[in-house]
Amino acid sequence: SLPAKLINGGIAGLIGVTCVFPIDLAKTRLQNQQNGQRMYASLSDCLIKTIRSEGYFGMYRGAAVNLTLVTPEKAIKLAANDFFRHHLSKDGKKLTLLREMLAGCGAGTCQVIVTTPMEMLKIQLQDAGRIAAQKKLMAAQAQLSSSPAAAAAEPAVGTRTTATQITRELLRSKGIAGLYKGLGATLLRDVPFSIVYFPLFANLNKLGQKDPNVKAPFYVSFLSGCVAGSTAAVAVNPCDVIKTRLQSLQRGVNEDTYSGILDCTKKIWQREGPTAFFKGAYCRALVIAPLFGIAQVVYFIGIAEFLLGMLPKHRA
Repeated sequence: SLPAKLINGGIAGLIGVTCVFPIDLAKTRLQNQQNGQRMYASLSDCLIKTIRSEGYFGMYRGAAVNLTLVTPEKAIKLAANDFFRHHLSKDGKKLTLLREMLAGCGAGTCQVIVTTPMEMLKIQLQDAGRIAAQKKLMAAQAQLSSSPAAAAAEPAVGTRTTATQITRELLRSKGIAGLYKGLGATLLRDVPFSIVYFPLFANLNKLGQKDPNVKAPFYVSFLSGCVAGSTAAVAVNPCDVIKTRLQSLQRGVNEDTYSGILDCTKKIWQREGPTAFFKGAYCRALVIAPLFGIAQVVYFIGIAEFLLGMLPKHRA
């Protein structure tokens, strides 16, 4: 049933995000740092420095936004894929690869309604620590060199910006379009991701089915979700780098700004080289693999069916 699908997708998203969010934060920071302004050398270096400067909970900056919106996002993604697969099948026959890809395309297109504002807000909160650390480092260097710019470089002390404050400011200054900045780049990432992920998962999962009418064991669904998720994540990582850069409202010192997808692509290619498009790729694979593995296990086990079955039934 649709309610069961939505509940399963929501539960899966909450569990998955809680487990992998620190790696996702490191991915955002690694993707946003540009040549000459590098604060972190690797995933482990980023996490260690984050804990030292911001504490353990610094690794979960932006998690509240993700946990709030990941439920509708995952629910829409998984339910939409099932919806399109059902309507693209002919008399219950096996879907062709092209139709599986079309179903994934439809799911990826539907989910951006929630994904774009969620990613927009999350990125601001995740990257705030990197920008603050960069300013602090530059102020310390200026003081050591007795530079007259030391006072100007000293970062202002203030309270942390919240997702609610960012949302209000964007709505006040740019309207609802402010929350959908980077929509094109999000579509450019999520549609190809779903086109690769859903057919690959479905076919890998079928390999573990002894009977076509019986669900595959949970560990097969988990491993299929991990393999399909990490493969799709790495494949679309260049689009994810572009999306992250476009959605960042604040920049570090001397960092480039971008006017659109083509401008961003051109500047990254010319100033940072083609390898820059794969910044944070292994972090993204580490995030997506367990996230979708967990999502598919929860979805296919059907926790929602169990919960809905416990509700009292009305007697005629």
